[in-house]
Formats: sequence, C-alpha cells, structure tokens
Amino acid sequence: MSRQSSFVLKLDKLTKSYGKSRGIENVSLDIPKGEVFGFLGPNGAGKSTTINIILDLLRPTSGSVTLFGANANKHAASVHKHIGYLSGDMETDLSLTGKQYLEYTANLRGGVDKKKINELVKRLRCETDKKIKNLSRGNRQKIGLVAALMHDPDILILDEPTSGLDPLIQSEFNAIIREHKKRGKTTFMSSHVLSEVQEVCDRVGFIRNGKLVSVSPLKALIANAPRRVRVVFKNDAPDSRLKTLGGVSDLYENAHSREFTYKGDYNKLIQALVTKPIVDLQILEPSLDELFMEFYRADSREVESV
Repeated sequence: MSRQSSFVLKLDKLTKSYGKSRGIENVSLDIPKGEVFGFLGPNGAGKSTTINIILDLLRPTSGSVTLFGANANKHAASVHKHIGYLSGDMETDLSLTGKQYLEYTANLRGGVDKKKINELVKRLRCETDKKIKNLSRGNRQKIGLVAALMHDPDILILDEPTSGLDPLIQSEFNAIIREHKKRGKTTFMSSHVLSEVQEVCDRVGFIRNGKLVSVSPLKALIANAPRRVRVVFKNDAPDSRLKTLGGVSDLYENAHSREFTYKGDYNKLIQALVTKPIVDLQILEPSLDELFMEFYRADSREVESV
C-alpha cells in the first residue's frame, strides 16, 4: 500500500446506481492529511451511500476510492487497519457488556493499549459494565466512539457521530477530534449537528440528491454568506433607501427599526443607514444551520468550489 499521496482520501467521479432508484452521481473529493471534513446533507441525500463505498461495504457502479494512495476496493484489508469507523446506527451483539465489546474489538485489531481504552472510556463517561441491550442510544454511541478511536487511526470515518449524546459529551468529543487533528490525523464525518460541524471542521461539503453541490473552507463559506442586520434608530427610521439598495432581502420594518438580510458592499449599507441617528446596530454572522437551509431551498444548483 502506497502512503506517498498528500491526500488521505480521494473520491473520483464516484457513482452508485440502484436501477431506478437514485444513489450518488459523479462525487469527486480530495481530503488532505490532517483535515477535519464535514459531509452534510438531508436524509437520503447520499451521505451513507458514499461512506459505505469508501469502506468497501458497497461497490460503486463507476468511479474509484483511493485511501492512502491505494485503491480502497482492491486493498481493503490493508487500508482498513488505518481507519476508525462509526456507523450511523451502531449494531453489535446486544448480549455483550460494553467492556466485552471493546475487548472483542481490540482483539480483532491485534491488541490495543488498555490505557488508551480506559482513557477514552473515562473521557466519554461510558457505562461499560452494563449489557449493550440495556444502554440508551447515547450510551451505545459512546461505546462505538471508543471502538472507533481506540487504535488512534490515521483517518476517522464517522456517520452522525454525536447522535444521542448530551451537550457535555458532545463538547468532549469535539476536543478529542481537535487532538486527533493536532497529531496529523484526518477526520471525515457526516453530521446533522451543525453547531458541532461549525466548531471542528476545516471544510464542508454539501450533498443533495446524490450530487456534491458545494465544497468550501468553512471560514470562506461563512465570510461570503449573507448577514442578518438589525438596526434601531433614535427617532424615525430612514426613508425607502433600503428597499432600493442592492443586496437587501427579507426586510422587516417598524417605526424605529429595520431588520433584513444583506449581502453586498457594507460601505453602501452604512451610507444608507446613517441618514438617521442610530442607537443600536447588529450585523450577525450566519450560523451553519442557515447556510444549510440555503443550499437545500432550491431543487438544483451547479457544483461550486472555493
């Protein structure tokens, strides 16, 4: 297996067809070493299909997956040694306790340092003495996270990793991902917890209807996004200048304030506002939730890359 490529993971025109049913189409993506990549999309968009092909759980109709410079289908056994994986719906022998499951997983990997396992169990507050069938969704998820992380893999592939976790454990998970990145390791994760993605990811990709519609550095995505503006005036608000100013949308008016979405030249915006004395002005950074909704309002959009 070649380890020379600067890209840990490469998807090249990856397509999966289920006959009349849609899978994914021409998904191409390069993930460099040390990146935390967020893979976003609504249910049925193609996230899990893509991940299953990466892991050789599904074979593509066309296209290829390269991991560490090797074809991921032809060299699955060797590349899988370097992967930590958590499925979106973890399934295992429910009669095992959490401890037994982690011991079993460690043995499958040829042995894992017990100190590392115990450290993760403590940090994620796992209940390892109970049988998995008696654990809540969140507590099962924590056991699965330990299993994915225990061997310090070169790449983590995580499908909805914090589903069911409480905010405290989500915060600890974020810290673990940052530490993983500092060691030069890579993470590819799908998620619906958009605040989590915004917290840890370097880039994000949006998939819709089986097609990758945008890939962008998270900072650039947010920097170029429209802002919500709220302004309160001392007396009466300005005249109708805002209505004719390019870049203004979703305008809400009352006697002493204006609220609207703006994308454009902020110098022109300020010039339109300062015709009347201002007592409060807020220009709010968009959340990833808002950007997510923007990408999925339209039925189709051309692929764009920043």
